[in-house]
Amino acid sequence: MSFLIRVQLPDTPGTLGAVATALGTVGADILSVDVVERGGGIAVDDLVVEIPSGRLPDALITAAESVDGVEVDAVRPYAGVLDTHRELELVEEIAAKPASGLEILAEGVPRIIRAGWAVVVEHADAGATRLASSNAAPETPITDLPWLPLERATILDAEEAWVPETWKELGTELAATPLGKPGKALLVARPGGPNFRAAEVARLAHFAGIVAVVLDS
Repeated sequence: MSFLIRVQLPDTPGTLGAVATALGTVGADILSVDVVERGGGIAVDDLVVEIPSGRLPDALITAAESVDGVEVDAVRPYAGVLDTHRELELVEEIAAKPASGLEILAEGVPRIIRAGWAVVVEHADAGATRLASSNAAPETPITDLPWLPLERATILDAEEAWVPETWKELGTELAATPLGKPGKALLVARPGGPNFRAAEVARLAHFAGIVAVVLDS
């Protein structure tokens, strides 16, 4: 089975190697490493690892945190390994099929920023309207979105009243960014975490800005 493990670690030479060695002691095979954020002497990395069948993911936490200064933010099941350069491919796909651009965006963006699902919503006088959804997005109505219109990309409070109870029960982390104009937004979610980091939200905003230009939103 593959898991995404997000770790905070000292940004010093050899620390990531020590984590890799520790994970290897529990049979974990690292498939990819993605730097999420760096600053203040601390690095936040996403590691996609594969562990033998029957091995509990708790073993990943114990192994990683055996390295001095390392903290595990979250561990969750993960399907596949991402190409961190997929942004360009997705923009090209949207540009080639602009009539289906929002659907392609909603389906593709979770693979870019390691989210569970995404929806495109638009503010209207009668409430929010869902314009597109990824296949994994819940069908729960989300017409009440008090944060729309949205001026800038942001991490949303997943405990607010508008958030459906089923999302809260799953520990869903949420972030959103305007899509060309404040009344239209891309909402992304991570059921079970980990939390969205500032660098990830900035990356999401940058990508949404490019897509908005392509679609002339």
